[in-house]
Amino acid sequence: MDFIDQIKVLATKIPKLSESIKTEEGTKNALVMPLLNILGYNVFDPTEVVPEFTTDYGTKKGEKVDYAIIQDGKPIILIECKNFDADLDKLHASQLFRYFTVSEAKIGILTNGIIYRFYTDIDAPNKMDDKSFLEINLLDIKEPLINELKRFKKETFNIDDLASIACELKYTREIKLILANEINGPSEEFVKFFTKKVNDGPFTQSVCEKFTVITKNALNQFINDRINDRLKFAMSEDMISSTSNVNNDSEISSPEPGNNNPNEITTEEEIEGYHIVKSILRENVDLKRIVMRDKKSYCGILLDDNNRKPICRMYFNTKQKYLGLFTEEKNEEKVPIEDLNCIYSYADKLKSAVNIYENGK
Repeated sequence: MDFIDQIKVLATKIPKLSESIKTEEGTKNALVMPLLNILGYNVFDPTEVVPEFTTDYGTKKGEKVDYAIIQDGKPIILIECKNFDADLDKLHASQLFRYFTVSEAKIGILTNGIIYRFYTDIDAPNKMDDKSFLEINLLDIKEPLINELKRFKKETFNIDDLASIACELKYTREIKLILANEINGPSEEFVKFFTKKVNDGPFTQSVCEKFTVITKNALNQFINDRINDRLKFAMSEDMISSTSNVNNDSEISSPEPGNNNPNEITTEEEIEGYHIVKSILRENVDLKRIVMRDKKSYCGILLDDNNRKPICRMYFNTKQKYLGLFTEEKNEEKVPIEDLNCIYSYADKLKSAVNIYENGK
């Protein structure tokens, strides 16, 4: 299973697990340790991961940080954990800050098992920055950030590379936060910048108030226009792909009766499920070969738009959702799923189905 798929499987378990987590220790066991395992660290090997890591700091003796990841006998990453429902914005990682200063570790992580904040010493050597350079929220997964998380895998971890990358990530993140704040509530300085570009008159209070509204509306319209343009492009690509597959593949069987019935409405959940399947298979097959066919009782996903090559079926029109998976003998097994994210849990079976067809079975 791909790294990002493993992360998404862990993320799908969080809502259910959080119902049973009552303590910080529970958060570590149910959420933090599984992530460390995905990153390739053996949490049961004290030469790799040391729980309750201790370093004396000044007059403070015996204080502990929750985990230290070890490389060549030295700590490279320090991790401070809070309970899963802790608000990290209201917490200061004081213990983590102190340990960072006196240890050889160059990366500090503050987490509640759902949000992970990564710190280093960009502003001053051997002094942990107040602001994180990377934040991962497992309940709001953004693939570019998960790609950055890959850098912390045991097999690829390189502190020298991370030092330069962390600087870029930190300032990129801060600029994005500034832009988000300005879009939600433009500051006077921000409004003045645009006003001077389009209005030659004096920047009075009334002009500021007027252009604050105009600026905010213009920014939101611009963002919506960009999103719509990208959606239209993605939809047109899918349509071209489907048409190309139907017209060019002489081995493809004819569409099933009713497949193009205009009365069949493809739902947003089916479209989202289709894109999840495509994301899972992105490294196994050209995505243009993955085609969706909507039927009355289910929505099918095929390889090469071929009825003889079903990848899966989505039964999303009832209260209980089901995902139809196929064995090597092309027997269908319907499994219940709670939500669309559960599809990631069956990534191996989806890939197996494609591999069977690719190997000529």
